[in-house]
Amino acid sequence: MNGGPSGFTNAPVTRAFIIASVLFTIFFGIQSRFNSLGLSYQDIFGKLRLWKLIMSIFSFSSTPELMFGLYLLYYFRVFERQIGSNKYSVFIVFSILTSLLFEVLAVALLKDPTANLVTPGPYGLIFASFVPFFFDIPVSTRFRVFSFLFSDKSFIYLAGLQLLLSSWKRSILPGMCGILAGSLYRLNVFYIRKAKFPELISSFFSRFSLPSMGSPRAASARNVAGSVPSYPTRQMERNYPAPMQSAIEPPEDSITTLVAMGFDRNSARQALVQARNDVNAATNILLEAQSH
Repeated sequence: MNGGPSGFTNAPVTRAFIIASVLFTIFFGIQSRFNSLGLSYQDIFGKLRLWKLIMSIFSFSSTPELMFGLYLLYYFRVFERQIGSNKYSVFIVFSILTSLLFEVLAVALLKDPTANLVTPGPYGLIFASFVPFFFDIPVSTRFRVFSFLFSDKSFIYLAGLQLLLSSWKRSILPGMCGILAGSLYRLNVFYIRKAKFPELISSFFSRFSLPSMGSPRAASARNVAGSVPSYPTRQMERNYPAPMQSAIEPPEDSITTLVAMGFDRNSARQALVQARNDVNAATNILLEAQSH
């Protein structure tokens, strides 16, 4: 299972965030300052080291955490493609700030002046993304390993579980705070899901991040959910071969799933026919048509 077309096509904000995480992690790794980035009661309420709140957003504390974290951030770029870079920027800011608030409250309640209770890294954003991943990404395939039933989503859950338990209690706390932040976003508190940044701010990420090697040009941030244009059948046929004449009519729930992502109903049906009713493959067809 993948998050759509390869690379960072239509995902400039994700690309910028991943670049920042890599640079911050390398910087603090070279200086061997990973252990100093964890949040503790003394840092926040004693010495008022508020800079650690900012630094801990991007930098992971170890190479394994960096690898699993980047893998999940890269996969979750699918949400930027679904709702557009502008609204995804709002999701990032809301998830990070809300999870940080929960982390500070948890540290204040535990009141342990010596222990680093929160490991650094963008746990808030990553685990907030698991909420729409659970509700909005459909299962396309299921398979059995011995007597256990798995789906194509199981690999993402396993990577998230590995990251959640990477530093034990220090990583579980920010992970849970991230899930709470993602749940509040989905519940649309303060109508946050309708919020948007000015176009000048959202387009900054497109100019800031480095271009992807071999990927098509990113679509404009104006292509948000509900405003994705209809793509002609001929354009999709240039990228994918015509389906077999005996293709089964797409089920209504699959069409509804794609329409909920912001795609035109007729284009969604055509993509499902070409993808043999595979929702993930149909999503890839529509996204690739959008990028041309």
